[in-house]
Amino acid sequence: MQFSRDHIIDADSTDVWAVLGRFMHIDEFAPEIASVEPLTTGADQVGSKRRCVFKNGGDIVEEVTDWQEGRGYRVRLSEADPMPLKEGFADIRLEPASAGKTRVTWGMDFNLKYGPIGWLMGQLMMKPMMGKILNANLKGLEQRVAAAKAS
Repeated sequence: MQFSRDHIIDADSTDVWAVLGRFMHIDEFAPEIASVEPLTTGADQVGSKRRCVFKNGGDIVEEVTDWQEGRGYRVRLSEADPMPLKEGFADIRLEPASAGKTRVTWGMDFNLKYGPIGWLMGQLMMKPMMGKILNANLKGLEQRVAAAKAS
């Protein structure tokens, strides 16, 4: 199951990356994430791993599988509690939209457990829920970038 959301942020990609490229700090702009537990140390890059703890008590492990400095990254999703995730990936990409603006694309690609029942659950429940979360993350990113530019 694949889907994505795009959002134009009124800032250049350098300003957006200054927030987004802080991999271990997604909780600074993603409203449903209560905290982040770093599972690796060192520079953010391929192999960096974090556990995101959600406000509802669930959590998920995310590991960077592709890192394009200043342009985006891809993470493998695992250990998703309580989601019935078999496998999943998230891609976040930046590209210039127009003078001084950046298009951020946040995509999800996931497969759920339980065969056809999981697929149906994904269509009816997960896809709409994840769409709302991605929209909120993009809006939170925009607000965090604006606040960083203002300070």
